[in-house]
Amino acid sequence: MASREHTEATAIRLASGAKSIEIRTIRKLQIRLIPLLFLLYVVAMVDRINIGFAQLTMNKDLGLSSQQYGIAAGIFFVGYFLFEVPSNLILHKVGARVWIARILLSWGVVASLTGLVQSVHQLYAARIVLGFAEAGYYPGIVLYLTYWFRQRELARVLSLFLTGFAVNSVLGAPISGFILQHVHWLGVGSWRWLFILEGLPAIALGFLTYLVLPNRPSEAKFLTEEEKDWVQAELEREETQKPQGRHSAMEGIANLRVWHLALIYFAMMIGSYTLSFYAPQLVKSLSSEYSSSLVGNLVMIPYLVALVGMIFVGRSSDRRMERRYHAAACLLVGGIGFLSLGWVHSPFVTVVLLSLLAIGYCSSLSPFWAMPSEFLTGLSAASGIAFINSVGNLGGFFGPSMVGFITQRTGTLYGGLAFAGISMLVGAALVLLLPKVAGVRAPGEMQAGQRVSANNSLP
Repeated sequence: MASREHTEATAIRLASGAKSIEIRTIRKLQIRLIPLLFLLYVVAMVDRINIGFAQLTMNKDLGLSSQQYGIAAGIFFVGYFLFEVPSNLILHKVGARVWIARILLSWGVVASLTGLVQSVHQLYAARIVLGFAEAGYYPGIVLYLTYWFRQRELARVLSLFLTGFAVNSVLGAPISGFILQHVHWLGVGSWRWLFILEGLPAIALGFLTYLVLPNRPSEAKFLTEEEKDWVQAELEREETQKPQGRHSAMEGIANLRVWHLALIYFAMMIGSYTLSFYAPQLVKSLSSEYSSSLVGNLVMIPYLVALVGMIFVGRSSDRRMERRYHAAACLLVGGIGFLSLGWVHSPFVTVVLLSLLAIGYCSSLSPFWAMPSEFLTGLSAASGIAFINSVGNLGGFFGPSMVGFITQRTGTLYGGLAFAGISMLVGAALVLLLPKVAGVRAPGEMQAGQRVSANNSLP
């Protein structure tokens, strides 16, 4: 009897020790990695979508039509598409520290130089080169996080990282509006200063990234040896539960589920970049008396509201280890928001509907991006995640171009917004058609529906 009690006490102590390591390690990873990656993402999105504010005065200076602006906004994704997969494979080989620093430096330089363009064709060229420069950043970060976090934390971690998309507009929209209204230094147009000034942070952060970002847990000086071993053991255990034989780069690209996810992301990006590129124009159209600063403040509100939804959905998705219904429900909400914009044109209702669709789109991101790592690993994860992002982001070219075309033909923006709303509803339907993938279980879990208690104790 005494021997049995001693054995049980030993098992309890071991379980308690393992639990302590788990909580401590995950907290450290979140505190040391997410703030920097979040900051980098905010800067990336500012440089990608600040053309939405620049167009308020740039279109007149360069003589851009609605269709030409739509092309200029979306043509970024041509270069982005072509270099996305090679960029992620290089990151997987040489490490995130060097490659992400390179991406930051090159896109910061190109973003600033965009302020020097003198014609529509130079603007097209600058946007294409910016796409080449930034290619691989977003899927590289998604891949990078899979080197550190298990499936059960991934949606929550991604939601914290992806709040950078919303924070970009919470902070970036008022700043962009302020620059556009007040910065006219040296007789240079304010939209030019907008590009020049907002490209500089990426350059500075490129140097910082090279100095502080570790490639893998084994290089993390902030982890003890015991914590490094725990992370590696947990990730290796998850790898053994994934489908076998999907480790090469070509297997990631050829996988039919990867193509399915790419098609969903294409539909999502039509909605995303229609919101980013056209929200300032939509708000500005509500009243001729709205200043650029006021437009920036109003555009900020939907993304501020979306922050809460992103964190809530990410936590819920991880707690239930469920991705499809969370992503589909969010896309449904976003699609309804887009379609409703054409019915009521009051400022208050417009901001409410913009908030609804911002919540829907932004909250769908973390459960969506937790899906690829459920069945991809190694080089297949590097190529598959990049392929989903590159093909999907062509929606960022197709969507704004179509919205610009529809707007020019109909004389109103609302037909283009309806097109974006339908695209998001199609994305929701495609998500529901995905095959169900069982969540990765922790050791000792006996039932698929059993929750992992660690989820309730981690931040």
